[in-house]
Amino acid sequence: MNLNQNKPSLESEADDARNSRVYFSVAITLVGLLVFVIGAKPDWFGWDYSPVVGFVQIAFFLAGLAVICLGGYVGMLTLWWGRERTITAEIGTRLVGTGYVIAVFTGLADIFGMGSQSFPQVPYFGPWQASGVLIGQGIIALGFLLFIPFRSPASSGRND
Repeated sequence: MNLNQNKPSLESEADDARNSRVYFSVAITLVGLLVFVIGAKPDWFGWDYSPVVGFVQIAFFLAGLAVICLGGYVGMLTLWWGRERTITAEIGTRLVGTGYVIAVFTGLADIFGMGSQSFPQVPYFGPWQASGVLIGQGIIALGFLLFIPFRSPASSGRND
């Protein structure tokens, strides 16, 4: 009788760990999406009490964007499980961070003193700030696209 029949193999344990990480990353990303949507469109939930987009609303959707980036990063790292990342993937990770910094800096430009409204006035999230945040989100998306582990034909195991 083989004593190892009832014990799970190391591969199945690794698969279980990988699957739990994928579920964790999807859950974190969905929580981030919820926070982002609450910050960007509070009127969808009946929570819009101001005619302008203020600091709290901007900070809230930028925090949601950060959680989305964190969940996506954990998920993409899981796809690279057990393999060395390529230079393209490393560039992708840096682009995700750079895009987030661009989104934060342009979204909070008035608070940093670089926007169209000076400090005594209420911060204004205008078209320039919105464009900057969208550019940052585009760079984040490009970074995640570069981070996807595409397999080369040589590593697919086919002997054609």
